[in-house]
Amino acid sequence: MKAMVLAAGLGTRLRPLTNDRPKALVEVAGRTLLEITLTRLRTFGIRDVIVNVHHFADLMVEYLAAHNNFGMNVAISREEVLLDTGGGLKKAAWFFKDDEEPFLLHNVDVISSIDFIEMTEAHTRSRALATLAVQQRESSRYLLFDGEQRLVGRRIGDKDEIARESNQKQPLAFCGIHVISPLLLAMMREEGIFSIIESYLDLAERGETICSFRADGYYWRDLGKIDEIAEATNDLSQNKMTI
Repeated sequence: MKAMVLAAGLGTRLRPLTNDRPKALVEVAGRTLLEITLTRLRTFGIRDVIVNVHHFADLMVEYLAAHNNFGMNVAISREEVLLDTGGGLKKAAWFFKDDEEPFLLHNVDVISSIDFIEMTEAHTRSRALATLAVQQRESSRYLLFDGEQRLVGRRIGDKDEIARESNQKQPLAFCGIHVISPLLLAMMREEGIFSIIESYLDLAERGETICSFRADGYYWRDLGKIDEIAEATNDLSQNKMTI
């Protein structure tokens, strides 16, 4: 199994920590977000990874070389212009060319205890094009799923965007971790700069299956803000999560 780490963002919400480094090199409890992500992937047997870079890209490349890629085979996808999650994945699609097994897509600025093996097995059973880790928690935006846990739309604020009609529309918060079938890559109609969620909604509207993986019982935290870095550091000191 391969993986892609989305690490090209500017990390504006983490300033001033990202004034002189990419957000992937911001530290939590003495370890960078990139190291934490790669180490978790390696723990689950993943050895081949592609990382997209933009902000302080050369520092990322130098950091990986200095740490021998943390014992993994790491490819780099440089983005001269930020392509967002969907555009970034589409640019890196060559890395998954001719693969048959699914791959993992992971935001660098989230940490969790989510079991990637269990998630991948659920993805395989559902025969979905993509499976998204979600939780029932408060969020400023939600993905909407029907009774069979298939994506049917999204909710931003008090506005719903429906891709597939359903009597049930359960709002769940996305965790920034996906298991994706390589078949999806050729089905993405969007070009340039776009969110992967746009592709998912388009595919759902076209009758394709995008499923959820309920991760309510797992530790999860977004690390996009400075106070969240501090909270995660405190969590780790109390052994709420092991990295």
